[in-house]
Amino acid sequence: MKTISIVTGCYNEADNFDEFFRRVWAVTARFPNYNWELLVIDNCSTDGTQELLRRVAEGESRLKVIFNIRNFGHIRSPSHGILQTRGDVVIFMASDLQDPPELIEQFIPHWEAGIKVVAAIKEQSEESPLFFMVRKAYYRTVARLSDVDLLTNFTGFGLYDREVVEHLRAADDPYPYLRGQISELGYPVARIPFVQPLRKRGFTKNNFYTLFDIAMLGFTNHTKVPLRLASMMGFSMALFCFGVGLVYFVYKLVNWGSFSLGTAPVVVGLFFIGSVQLFFIGVLGEYIGAIHTKVTKRPLVVERERLNF
Repeated sequence: MKTISIVTGCYNEADNFDEFFRRVWAVTARFPNYNWELLVIDNCSTDGTQELLRRVAEGESRLKVIFNIRNFGHIRSPSHGILQTRGDVVIFMASDLQDPPELIEQFIPHWEAGIKVVAAIKEQSEESPLFFMVRKAYYRTVARLSDVDLLTNFTGFGLYDREVVEHLRAADDPYPYLRGQISELGYPVARIPFVQPLRKRGFTKNNFYTLFDIAMLGFTNHTKVPLRLASMMGFSMALFCFGVGLVYFVYKLVNWGSFSLGTAPVVVGLFFIGSVQLFFIGVLGEYIGAIHTKVTKRPLVVERERLNF
């Protein structure tokens, strides 16, 4: 029988795992013609998650667990987990139940029909309307500027054939942007729309820094438009400033005794030009930082222990 691997990362999700396991095993029971494995990669949790995983793994051989030696973040850790699977297909999802396990039932028929990538598309969300609107605006912006056709409102929750996973392994990216990598590979994608529920228990591990990190990762991996924009804007501002200076110079020659320039335009102009320079220096720094991350070739994670492998 073919094997289906489910992968999820976690950090301090002890309150959610009882329901998570119950719902996942309920889905697997509807497909007895497949072997199943569930791989949980833990980012050094401190709330009892590790003890819970040890207890469950003792009585459930289908559950495989990787304990990281420290918290490697929610980008590197899940990617490492995906690469450790042995299934003919991999399903990646979050462990906080905002990715409904029941959606797996809709993934498998598409895979059986020959589709190698099935993506869960978050068309609506029960989270803050303002926050969801900002997310959608970000996805649309990145997709519009990207060199490839990126999936919008896609968080990585989906199904990936073993052939796709091996391409991800060959990329050997030390800081992979999974949703972008899938689009880069170019496989036809079956889209499954869903409504993202609110988190029932615990607190989200995302904060402004992690969300900003993901946002910049999307930009630096898939578009050079910000860099080109900096060049074009610098050239445009140079022409504009030259034109303004020329107008002032001529006007002063014509009205030498009555026209007084003052310092306000000079101060405003300096602050404006300085702020634009700082903004694009920051953009350039993001690209340099992305290059630095890739050339250092650090491992995705360092494992401390494995269970049931």
